[in-house]
Amino acid sequence: MSEPTVTEATDRIYASLQSNNTDIDVHIATLKAALKREGMKEAVFDPARLAQNNRSGRKLMQGYFRQRGVSVKFSV
Repeated sequence: MSEPTVTEATDRIYASLQSNNTDIDVHIATLKAALKREGMKEAVFDPARLAQNNRSGRKLMQGYFRQRGVSVKFSV
């Protein structure tokens, strides 16, 4: 089985966020590995797809991901 791409890993995180953060740490680790494989420095998320789409929710998400070694930014 092939390793998931950044896009696939990001989609899994969106699904996890919608289902009360189920297995979020596993999905973050998968995203971190995918970013490294693809030579990317940060993950880009669409704020419209987030469960908590406000400033505090985005900052909380950035902090949580940063603690796990993934830099997050949001598309406009």
